[in-house]
Amino acid sequence: MVEKLSRKDQEKYQDVFALFDKNEDDTIATKELGTVMRLLRRDPTEAELQEIIKELDTEGNETIRCSQFLKLMAERKKDDKQDSEDELVAAFKVFDKDGNGFISATELRHIMTNLGEKLTDEEADEMVREAGANSEGKINYLDFAKYIVSK
Repeated sequence: MVEKLSRKDQEKYQDVFALFDKNEDDTIATKELGTVMRLLRRDPTEAELQEIIKELDTEGNETIRCSQFLKLMAERKKDDKQDSEDELVAAFKVFDKDGNGFISATELRHIMTNLGEKLTDEEADEMVREAGANSEGKINYLDFAKYIVSK
């Protein structure tokens, strides 16, 4: 799972972890996990944090190894991507008038240039090209959402 992290993310996570690894033994105290995660803009609830600690501190020594931490962060990043994809699909469903999983290229262009973070005409045209409309000018928004989230 850790191999799914980009080198940049892995280095960032290791650097923050190292800040709390006071005796340089590749571990941090379980009580510091919440602080480390919050520094990385991950905000687990106290209940989530206790569940994570219960899963990771299998030896009961109140420490977490860096390798365990990296695996945790990779799993959370994967969950974040799935959440983003689900949110994007839900947004596209609003524009899917007949509920068939497709929106027109024209609708996509309108969405991209008029709603949310508005794209320029050139950026919207590029997005429509990347979306790959079928012969009827329709875009499968499930595939498109996966593509966007993977970028």
